[in-house]
Amino acid sequence: LAVGWGSGAVAAWAPSPGGCELVQSTVDCTGRWLSSIPGNLQGDTEELLLDDNTIQVLGNASLLPYTQLCHLSLTRNRLELIEPSAFHSSQGLQELSLSDNLLFTNYSLTASALSALQALRTLDLAGNRLTEDMVSVLVWNLSSLESLSVARNVIMRLDSSIFTNLTQLLELNLEKNYIFEIDEAFEGLQSLQRLNIAYNYLPCLVGFGLTQLRVLNVSNNVIEWFLALESDDLFELEVLDLSHNRLLFFPVLPRQNKLHSLLLQDNRMSFYQRLPNGTSLANITVQFLIIDGNSTNITTVRLWDELCYSNLSSLCLLDMSQNQVWGLPEGFLAQMPSLTHLKLNQNCLEAFHLSEEGPLAMLTELDLSQNRLVELGTEVGVGDILPNLQLFNVSANRLRALPPGVFTHTRKITTVDLSHNQLDLCPQPDVADDAESPPCVDIRGVETLTHLSLAGCGLRGLGGRPFQGTSLIHLDLSDNCQALSGGLGWLQDLSLTLQVLSLRNTSLSSSTVDFSALNSLVRLDLSGNSLTALPASLGALELHSLDLRDNCLPALPPRAARTPLGRSLRELYLSRNPYNCCTLGWWDALQRVERLRVPDRREVTCSHGSRTLSPGALPEPVLRSCRWQTADLALLHLVLALPTCLTLLVAFAVVFLMLKEKLLKMLKNRCGVSSPY
Repeated sequence: LAVGWGSGAVAAWAPSPGGCELVQSTVDCTGRWLSSIPGNLQGDTEELLLDDNTIQVLGNASLLPYTQLCHLSLTRNRLELIEPSAFHSSQGLQELSLSDNLLFTNYSLTASALSALQALRTLDLAGNRLTEDMVSVLVWNLSSLESLSVARNVIMRLDSSIFTNLTQLLELNLEKNYIFEIDEAFEGLQSLQRLNIAYNYLPCLVGFGLTQLRVLNVSNNVIEWFLALESDDLFELEVLDLSHNRLLFFPVLPRQNKLHSLLLQDNRMSFYQRLPNGTSLANITVQFLIIDGNSTNITTVRLWDELCYSNLSSLCLLDMSQNQVWGLPEGFLAQMPSLTHLKLNQNCLEAFHLSEEGPLAMLTELDLSQNRLVELGTEVGVGDILPNLQLFNVSANRLRALPPGVFTHTRKITTVDLSHNQLDLCPQPDVADDAESPPCVDIRGVETLTHLSLAGCGLRGLGGRPFQGTSLIHLDLSDNCQALSGGLGWLQDLSLTLQVLSLRNTSLSSSTVDFSALNSLVRLDLSGNSLTALPASLGALELHSLDLRDNCLPALPPRAARTPLGRSLRELYLSRNPYNCCTLGWWDALQRVERLRVPDRREVTCSHGSRTLSPGALPEPVLRSCRWQTADLALLHLVLALPTCLTLLVAFAVVFLMLKEKLLKMLKNRCGVSSPY
């Protein structure tokens, strides 16, 4: 609960009668299993919270002691009835939450009670199984309302009779109903600024003319067409959310508007200029026959010209991801000089031009990932390309190179995602000076770049100094099976800045690979490789997170917990390795390391014979077997070595006895002393 404290107030909760909690003029009785409102609370209560109780009826006398009440919440009770005089003593109530109850049972009597609240500003009736007729009765006399929520009910059709008297309404929430038709339901709401009709069943919006509306959310419907009213009036619309619908074409927007965010994600949009079947309607005209009384007019229009007639000069965010766009019409982006965020990911784009008379000059985020791009075009001789760009994502395309110098003029670029393209980095090793170098991406000298993803790019044996002049903090090289064939020497320019490095699934198998130069690393991902031992150079690093999943490790070094690595680690992933159940001393040592978290602890297993066990709960027979293999190993070796030693001793004695005379003669001859035999 967030409470605003007055000057000099003491912020402390105190128990009140009925087991509720009290602070200043707020009483919180949430989750107390109350079947009625306590009558012995302090009389100057302004905010009363009764959520998650079992109250079924709000009686005429329930609120008599609370004449100062401004905010009442009865969310998630079993409320079926509010008696007609229940609010007579609390007519100053401004906020009332009745969501997730059963008000449909006695809605007409409840409506009589609500009609006494002439100061009510906010009313929440969500989740009460209300139909449109019930809603109309409940809000009929609430002309002071500024915010109304009837979300999660069973409303199916809206007409002009439902919200007739709500002339002060600023915000209306109708999401998650069953609305399939709207017939002039909002025309009388001249003050309405925010309208949410998401998660319904609207098939189209035609003749949109709410000029005063600022935010419209109609996402998650089945809309195929959005057509604004043909008018030169200025629409106040700033945010339009049409995402997750079935739009076939770009919406026909108001000619004059203040749109800064247009969300069209997850539709079926394409442009007339190029349709998915390869045809084009760019130059096709349509004739409209307009019959008005006795007069008949024929109007001829070009399809695309009519769709692009809206003023989009204030648009900052355009999200057209997850559609069927094959290409953008000529001059489309030129209408959006203020555009800062452009999302075209998950479409069918095969080409995209980064410069078209400077329409992308203000762009800070460009997402072209998951398309079919084979090239990015630029105009010859153009100076500044995307000068304000900060995030550039072209992952999961078919690119083999980027335009030369594409990052030369991006003075603010921080994040680049080139993953899952068949790209090489410049300079390329094993290329003769006089030979023509194959296409490559040059990021050398891009000083502002901090995050770079090259996952799945097919990088082979990197060499030279591909990161010279950069200050990378985060580098993802995962899913490049041959990238480390030449070691890690090419990372030398990042030794002071690199903090996060992902080498997942890079066929790393050698424990001699040297990480010691990367002394700024705090997160390292070595998962999905073939390591049989932990690289010794890791012991000197002060990592905070290390991922060793999916390797071939039988154990970790016994003293790993005592190294700088062991003392600095806060997060360690260890699962899916073939650990030996009889060499788990390292596991016990890790359990004693303070502040170390093993998120996949429950998935860590070890092997004993053909059995797979949890290292934290080894059965006693396995422990005994391990003690025989480890603690009694020296005795076992002695027992095995004793027969061999005895055999050697006997053999030595036999040889000595056989050669005794010869040895004595040899000694006698050398020493010159006679000795009787």
